[in-house]
Amino acid sequence: MSTKATIVIIEDEKNICSFISRILEPEGYRVITSNTGRDGLQHINSNHPDLILLDLMLPGISGEEVLQEIRKQGNTPVIILTAKDTIDDKVEVLQSGADDYVTKPFDIKEVLARVAVQIRRMEGSFSEGNLVYQGLELDRENFCVRVDQTELPKITRQEFSILELLLKHPKKVFSKEEIFEYAWEEAYMGETKTLDVHISNIRKKIKSVTSKEYIETIWGIGYRLHP
Repeated sequence: MSTKATIVIIEDEKNICSFISRILEPEGYRVITSNTGRDGLQHINSNHPDLILLDLMLPGISGEEVLQEIRKQGNTPVIILTAKDTIDDKVEVLQSGADDYVTKPFDIKEVLARVAVQIRRMEGSFSEGNLVYQGLELDRENFCVRVDQTELPKITRQEFSILELLLKHPKKVFSKEEIFEYAWEEAYMGETKTLDVHISNIRKKIKSVTSKEYIETIWGIGYRLHP
């Protein structure tokens, strides 16, 4: 089987690394494992992976610090591996720049599905032309977003997908269900916090380069681009 993509796993528990590797390798992924944050960053710099699975509870350099370093370097998708499952914990992870998270103990199908979504988003972002609306430009080829030619700070895959949907239909009001199912490619189960955090992050990044408001909240329904 040909290799689909390179994935770096940074997890201090060797049995978990082995378990995830055994799940991913039969699907054709090239898997590199590390048990410390420092070694994980070295593997990332050496192998330029397509996706990173990152545990937060690491010896030495914490997972949060590793995520900060990853985001300084680029937009590589990051899925957090965490035993924390409260809404506040998940919000904190997403606000820190993660694209997604998987809660321990893992379900095999969930891990495969979330990995596949991130890889598919990465590959698909280079396949079509740019989308532009009132100075807001989504550059698919270079995977970046600009406002009046100024590039926004590091955009994650999920943020990119949310903006992609809104820019495809700039006059349409999208429900939270529609946006979630487009960006995450999974069924919407009624939990809105994850989406709201990503919208908040997008707004902050836009605000860092312009005073224009681009995303409008339609209370009780969802979101749209400002007319």
